Amino acid sequence: MSKMFALPAFVQDHVSQEAYTRWLGRKAAAHLKRDRLRSRHEITGSHYRRQIHSAVRESGGLDFYTGEPLAWDKVSTYSNADSKAGRSAYKAGFALLPTVDHVVLADGRYDFVIRGWRTNDAKNDLCHADFLKLCRQVIAHHENRIGGAPIPRPVPGGPEPGPSKISSAPELAAAEE
Repeated sequence: MSKMFALPAFVQDHVSQEAYTRWLGRKAAAHLKRDRLRSRHEITGSHYRRQIHSAVRESGGLDFYTGEPLAWDKVSTYSNADSKAGRSAYKAGFALLPTVDHVVLADGRYDFVIRGWRTNDAKNDLCHADFLKLCRQVIAHHENRIGGAPIPRPVPGGPEPGPSKISSAPELAAAEE
């Protein structure tokens, strides 16, 4: 499999051929298992590996949706035990871990794009158009509600600020003086 799925140049300094091949196989197997329950089309593991590898090459190492460089050095390094101990702070370190996103084609078949784990969480099962619509709504709401001012970050160990804690831009400026 490794000769067929040679490491793209932008990945070579970050992950071994063995780790990449293992990642590719695991991603293809996970999508294949899920998609066989959904798809009316015949799909195979070898076809999915080729499609995902093609998506990796086409990505140029960047998140399809945000354009951010992906952290290929994080491939195959996630630890469930460390995640349990570090919780959201641990997972945040994997925001740009490359992962695979389905793209539904006009005939109902699947293709793939590569995105970061954070984008994966945000997009979830939304189609491309609905995800872009959601992003626009978030930005519009932020700009309309608080004039684009930064939202206060929670104090470590303290409560999350709720909607009543978000101040307008003039209130934030006065509070910072």
